[in-house]
Amino acid sequence: MQEVDIQAIVKAVLAELHMSPGTGVDAPRAAAADDPDGLRIDLEDPTLPEARQRTGIADPINPEGLAALMAATPARIGVGRSGPRPRTAARLLFLADHGVTQDALMHAVDPRFLEELGFFTVESQAADRQTYLKRPDLGRKLTEASRAMLRERCVKSPDVQVFAGDGLSGAAIEHNLRHILPVIQQGLQSAGLSLGTLFFVRNARVGLLNDVNAIVDAKVCAILIGERPGLARAESMSIYLGYRPGPEATDAQRDAICNIYAGGLNPLEAGAHAVQLIQKMIRDQASGVDLKRR
Repeated sequence: MQEVDIQAIVKAVLAELHMSPGTGVDAPRAAAADDPDGLRIDLEDPTLPEARQRTGIADPINPEGLAALMAATPARIGVGRSGPRPRTAARLLFLADHGVTQDALMHAVDPRFLEELGFFTVESQAADRQTYLKRPDLGRKLTEASRAMLRERCVKSPDVQVFAGDGLSGAAIEHNLRHILPVIQQGLQSAGLSLGTLFFVRNARVGLLNDVNAIVDAKVCAILIGERPGLARAESMSIYLGYRPGPEATDAQRDAICNIYAGGLNPLEAGAHAVQLIQKMIRDQASGVDLKRR
């Protein structure tokens, strides 16, 4: 087939797509003045707020109701279909949001940020992110060098030991730690509770509570850790706490405060809640399911 014929077919197909009726979600933008063919097939940025809120359903029965539902939730509703497949704009938005998730999983917390807040850094036995993702058990144990550093630098037998870990989203630590830490520090001070030495664990899992407290011997041990990121949601953090956690402690003996970020549980409120929970643990000498029985 002649190249000229191929170009003619391509132009005819594009012209037909351009003239097809629809809601405008996947419609090409207006032609640029310098476009000799008078047609552009580039899509706008699918992550813009106005693009996220635009319905992909042609002629919905209740447009106002659908718009209200879409404004009330970040869930992917009203995206529509093109035959059996998602529309192009919806697919591109999904890929963009998935990219945020991937970036969060691989994001390393800035050492300067941690130093500014008074944290020194140690490591779990998961030497890199790939190992961390494939071997959760290694993320629950400190390296021997890290254990030695904690023995040397940490206050022993405080009322409360707080430390941070990147978990599955280092971005969550950078988003929330600066806001929540002063609330916890001031709350514990007002409650007359001593706070241990602050430190950060790279490639951390929640189970580090057991390994850490075997060294520092705190009444309550708490880790501030990045949650598993969702699509386009990388900044959510959790606090896991346990009363005197030891080598045999399980998830059932821990409590958790989750979904901490500006659009969820506000970091300031979460910090105050953590202090109240710590006080209750120390008073009742229990955590997790044991605390709920008291």
